[in-house]
Amino acid sequence: MSHIHTFHIPVMGLAFTLDTPLKVAHLGIDSVISLADDVLIERIRKMYCDKLALAYQEITEKIEDFRAKRITAYLNLINDQVKKNVEELKKDILLKNHKAKYYIDLLPDQSFIKKYLLNYFAHVNDGEKIKSWLNQHIVPGSIDVNIMTKVDKTNYTDEGVALPSEFGDAHLGVKGFANSTLHASLVLSAGMNPRLYSYLNTFDDFYPDIKGHINKKIVLKVSDYRSALIQGKFLAKKGIWVSEYRIESGLNCGGHAFATDGYLMGPILEEFKQHKSSLITEVYEVLTRALQDQNRVVPDSPLALNITAQGGVG
Repeated sequence: MSHIHTFHIPVMGLAFTLDTPLKVAHLGIDSVISLADDVLIERIRKMYCDKLALAYQEITEKIEDFRAKRITAYLNLINDQVKKNVEELKKDILLKNHKAKYYIDLLPDQSFIKKYLLNYFAHVNDGEKIKSWLNQHIVPGSIDVNIMTKVDKTNYTDEGVALPSEFGDAHLGVKGFANSTLHASLVLSAGMNPRLYSYLNTFDDFYPDIKGHINKKIVLKVSDYRSALIQGKFLAKKGIWVSEYRIESGLNCGGHAFATDGYLMGPILEEFKQHKSSLITEVYEVLTRALQDQNRVVPDSPLALNITAQGGVG
C-alpha cells in the first residue's frame, strides 16, 4: 500500500480512534482501530448505519461467533464507506472545489501528488488523463486494527463450560479482521502470545504470494531489537512474515507503563539500523523453510520490512 503521508494515527484507548478512518482515510492518512470492545463496536456500527441510511441487522450474543462477526461487519462497513469517500474526493478534485484544495493543503510539501495537483489546478488538463492519474494515485490511508495479545480471556458456554482457545477474545478479534474485506495491517501489542501467534496460520490472507504481497500484514509493537528478532522468528516458523516492527516508548505507550532497563529510543533505533539487513535475512530463511514445509507459495525474494517508532510528546 502506498503511504501518502509520513505519519499515522495510532490506536488510542478502546474508542478514540474507532471511527477515525471515516474521517481521515480518504485523505490518505493511516489510522488504527482497537478491536477490544465488540459491544461498543456493534453500537457504533448501528449509529453509522442509521446516519448513512444503511440497512442494519443486529448481531446479538445469541448468534454463534457473535464477537468475530460484529468486528467483521464493522470493518466491512468502514471499508465500504472509505471507498465511497475516496470516490467523492476524486470528484472534488475534478471540480477543483474547496474540499480538493483542503486535501492538497494537507499533503506534505515534498509530495509528488501535491506538486502534480497544484499544476493541475493552475492549468487546463486533459480530463480523461487526470481521471486515470487519480485512480492510480488517490488511495485511502490504511485501515489498520490493533489487538492487545494478552487480552485473550477464556469464554464459556451458558452451562459454564470453558470454550477452546480459538474462542478467546483476542483470537476472535483476529478472526473478525481476517474475515473482513480489508487489505490492511494487524497491529499486535502488549507482548508475545504464542497461542495467538500460532492461530494466525489458520487464515490464508496472512500469507505472502509469489511477489511478496500480503493482503493482511502483521505489525509488531516491540521495545527493542532482541524482542523483534525473537518474535519475528517465532512467527516465521509458522510461515508468517512481520512487515513492520513498531518500536514503542516504554514509558509512553497508550497509557501503559512498561518499565525497561532505561535504554533511550535513540540507541534502540541505532541497533535496528545496524542489524536491519541481518534481521531480514535471518527471518526470511526461517520463513522460506516454513512455507516449503507447509507446501505454500514461497516469495521469490525477501519481503519488505519497515522499522518505525511510536511515542507520545512526553
